[in-house]
Amino acid sequence: MSGRFRVACVQTNSLRDISPNLPIIAALVGEARAAGADLVLLPENVTMLEPDSRQLREKAQPEDHHPALPVLAALARETGAWLLIGSLSIRLDDGRVANRSLLLNADGTIVARYDKIHLFDVDLGGGESYRESATIAPGDRAVVAATPWGKLGLSVCYDVRFAHLYRHLAKAGADFLTVPAAFTRVTGEAHWHILLRARAIETGCYVFAPAQTGTHAGGRQTFGHSLIVDPWGRVLADGGEAVGISVADVDPAEVAAARRRVPALTHDRPFH
Repeated sequence: MSGRFRVACVQTNSLRDISPNLPIIAALVGEARAAGADLVLLPENVTMLEPDSRQLREKAQPEDHHPALPVLAALARETGAWLLIGSLSIRLDDGRVANRSLLLNADGTIVARYDKIHLFDVDLGGGESYRESATIAPGDRAVVAATPWGKLGLSVCYDVRFAHLYRHLAKAGADFLTVPAAFTRVTGEAHWHILLRARAIETGCYVFAPAQTGTHAGGRQTFGHSLIVDPWGRVLADGGEAVGISVADVDPAEVAAARRRVPALTHDRPFH
């Protein structure tokens, strides 16, 4: 594990088509790098937040033909920052779509891929409901990636409600957890801060959670409040509700310190 580094979470209000989002992303990543960020994280569905499932299937592209990937890879190379693409909509061979998070190194090379495992099928009341499984193919593999500063455990949005995934990532060596999201306003107001702080406390990991914010196509509302949380559960940065960046300095030594104080990862016991 290396020394201190700076993290930036980018908060966007993504539109429903890819091309108009790319210059906005580029400007925010440039702002993050100018603020000294070594690792820049983008939210879920950052290049396209399409509310209509039929149109989402039509607009999704295979990874090797996705028009945003070369642009984002060039952005990583030009800035010299590692870049987490919170998620892209990737068309699969069977016609379904993967909600895929990708980690790029400073050369713009993809070093890790993670397909969202837990799908958001809920009825929130007031006519607000989601059926992610109608379009999205769930992933089936937990992913931990090596970085210059330590190991990064990947997840996406609704995954945050499944604590066992994060415990698995921490036991597999993760020092930092990523939770790019497009959290609804209703669930975000009730649960966002609590869930992210809990995942940090339970694992002794830093949590980096870049988020969508505001009102999107079709009237969907997302909560914002991109968070950077330390291993003791303290919020180091909160993006509020505006489009922009949140920046914090990260000390990997705090991971070991938190786990020494409360070594819960070593205290599992069998039960029926």
